[in-house]
Amino acid sequence: MYARIAVGALSLSAIGFTGLALNEGYSTTAIKPVPGDPWTVGLGSTKRDDGTPVQAGDKITPPQAIRRAVKHIAGDEKVLRACFGDEAELHQHEWDAYVDTGYTTGAGAICRSSIPGKVRAGNYEAACKTILDFKRVQGRDCSLAQNKGFCGGIWTRRQQMAHLCLTGERQ
Repeated sequence: MYARIAVGALSLSAIGFTGLALNEGYSTTAIKPVPGDPWTVGLGSTKRDDGTPVQAGDKITPPQAIRRAVKHIAGDEKVLRACFGDEAELHQHEWDAYVDTGYTTGAGAICRSSIPGKVRAGNYEAACKTILDFKRVQGRDCSLAQNKGFCGGIWTRRQQMAHLCLTGERQ
């Protein structure tokens, strides 16, 4: 296994970005991926370039979508570094899993969870498994079969990110 790296030196890997983009999917025109969620466009962006919320009818090109996602991820990584602490250490695949999860939940949700404390304590397995706690959308438990249609692929993605975090393997 590879050595862990200080969080302050980590950035989402190219394979991590590719996986995130494939999981998000691309939409030229704004959509609501889950009822009650905000409008998204491109690679799941909820904000326009000027920071205002995406609205129905908004359109985006693939290059714009990539730039917007990269900017979003850079902001998320800054938030995650602050809550993990620059000296906390992770494997690249663990960082990729937390950044991907933060992209969909908001980086602040990761920070408010027990994940950063578990990482700082060296309890990496428990921290990775905590990704599975992010299973609710609009109050519905996405791990339940009856909510699959409502939740879309959220539960599958959480399982994929927990697996990646625990093993370094992508499904």
